[in-house]
Amino acid sequence: MLRIGITGGIGSGKSIVSRLFHALGVPIYDADTRARWVMENDAELRQQLIAAFGPATYDAAGRLNRPVLAGTVFNNPALLAQLNGLVHPHVGTDFEHWAVAQARAGHAYVLKEAALLFEAGSYKQLDRVITVFAPLAVRAARVLRRDPHRSAADVQAIMAKQLSEEEKMARADYVLTNDDVLPLLPQVLALHAAFGAGPATL
Repeated sequence: MLRIGITGGIGSGKSIVSRLFHALGVPIYDADTRARWVMENDAELRQQLIAAFGPATYDAAGRLNRPVLAGTVFNNPALLAQLNGLVHPHVGTDFEHWAVAQARAGHAYVLKEAALLFEAGSYKQLDRVITVFAPLAVRAARVLRRDPHRSAADVQAIMAKQLSEEEKMARADYVLTNDDVLPLLPQVLALHAAFGAGPATL
């Protein structure tokens, strides 16, 4: 079974691409969603996060206090690196267990969707990587439509902290263009066939 990563900068549309693959029957591991689950349910990681960032990391009900944690690390590269260093190994283990289960179920390939696939080093667990590309202006407009609470400056700040699209594309095995001009579905179907799942239509 192939393990395929899918990444792209904020607003690139990697989640839309993942949904298309999912509609074709491909199991999808959403690393961001699973990271939140692991941070709330892995007892060892909870202890590590509280020790590193304080008891306010979790609320009174024991749920991850994302706004507090994000506010602590966003503008502090050293703390952000510390957070990622704690979380990513646990997410990697979670993915490994999930992938083994999917292989036993007989899937030809699975997708791991992650915004920080290269930055976190988790691409090393994978056989191939897809980067979803969209021009900067298109990405920014999408995020502002999707997240009305964000300003243009907020979006630019997030983009500045991510690996550039050029670097992602250079490191990827495949690039899907999601620029609202080139049709996306034929690109997805071509990769689906290339990954050994055979021809398919939605």
